[in-house]
Amino acid sequence: MQLPKKLYVGNLPFTTTEADLRRLFEPHGGVASVNLVMDRETGRPRGFAFVEMNDDSGASAAIQTLNGRELGGRALRVNEANDRPAAGRGGFGRGRR
Repeated sequence: MQLPKKLYVGNLPFTTTEADLRRLFEPHGGVASVNLVMDRETGRPRGFAFVEMNDDSGASAAIQTLNGRELGGRALRVNEANDRPAAGRGGFGRGRR
């Protein structure tokens, strides 16, 4: 069984919903999950999301087709998501006194 492939979707119109993203990505393959990132303080969308596709071929098709495609007057940015480095490793002032 293949692990889901996580995609970053940026430059989204602030009116975009998770349902809109699911409809946009489903023609390219199975969508495992959609996470529209919201601002903690205002509760409004931040203009980007993560979409998990069920397999590599669906993820590749979505990237090729949707990267640069216009949605609500904005050119989408779609690429493979990079995992964030673990918090607390390195950084400024670690180990200095």
